[in-house]
Amino acid sequence: MAEEQTAEELDLGEEKSGKSKLIIIIAIVAVLLIGGGAAAYFLLMGGDEAVDEDAATSEQAEEAEVEQAPAQYIELKPPFVVNLPGRPSLLQIGVSVRVRSDEMVEFVKHNDPMIRHNLLNLLSAADAKALKGRETKESLQAEMLKELNRVVTELQGPGEVEALYFTSFVMQ
Repeated sequence: MAEEQTAEELDLGEEKSGKSKLIIIIAIVAVLLIGGGAAAYFLLMGGDEAVDEDAATSEQAEEAEVEQAPAQYIELKPPFVVNLPGRPSLLQIGVSVRVRSDEMVEFVKHNDPMIRHNLLNLLSAADAKALKGRETKESLQAEMLKELNRVVTELQGPGEVEALYFTSFVMQ
């Protein structure tokens, strides 16, 4: 009789163990299916937006590369030399400009006489005493760039001058 009880207890234990294993396996499979379904949903539904964002970003980068061609510097030769009003003063300024296209390089070279004329008129109106300060030089530089771009716009140039630099600045 003791053997029968031991066998029944063993059988009962195996049934309980088998049922609990089955429940655990079903729960794991259910969690995996739910997790897999959620992952598939996010990958398939969210992937289009990510691809669209990546495509838009790459298109913007390509446009920026097209817009930002390598910088080209043009030295306006010979240096500008003007007499300043007031005490007899002489100003000599070497100027270089930065552009981003071959068309603008050719445009600036072709229209050099008009550009020089307008910049010389602007320089001849400068005050010699004021030009000793850094702020006034920077202001003159900004005015010259503005005048240069005004001429480019007036002549319907293929772009604009990005920057203007003083390569030499001599006053006597």
